[in-house]
Amino acid sequence: MSRRILAICFDFGDTLADEATEVKDETLTTLRAELIPGAGETVRELKQRGYRLALVADGRPGTYLNVLSQHGLYDLFDAYTISEHLGVEKPDQRMFVHALEQLGIDRAAYGRTLMIGNNLARDVKGANQVGMISVWLDWAPRRPKVPADDSEIPHFTIRQPAELLALLEQLEQEIGDRRLEIGD
Repeated sequence: MSRRILAICFDFGDTLADEATEVKDETLTTLRAELIPGAGETVRELKQRGYRLALVADGRPGTYLNVLSQHGLYDLFDAYTISEHLGVEKPDQRMFVHALEQLGIDRAAYGRTLMIGNNLARDVKGANQVGMISVWLDWAPRRPKVPADDSEIPHFTIRQPAELLALLEQLEQEIGDRRLEIGD
């Protein structure tokens, strides 16, 4: 079966890593952190299933190498879009477009990509602006839980990373059914 969802993009803090466990150096680069429950297993399973993965994150570049390597996840990502490298932060569309361009995804296919994040104003809004499927991970208490406006309303909400696997199966089926209906 060919994949109907072309790529999955992840935020980092409180989406993969538990921000409450971060140990930072004087430059605010995270040296180590624990993953949120189920995040590592979910990323490994997605990669095993053949999904292309990207990290779309704001912050210090060394953070992602340090923490994801600590947990054996760094090499599972096909692309990295880090705000400090681009000179903009989410929800700037350039963050999302850069990640998808790195993955070789045409703009017309952005609706077959997912962005998973914990921040309605950054992750969900940015994904929505470029036409990605936005998935809000409502896990941590550190961010607002009510959209400020319609641009921050996620397409889907999950409470644990592992819930993403069932959501993907549902989306793959729905997209497949729609393609059959329109003759793709």
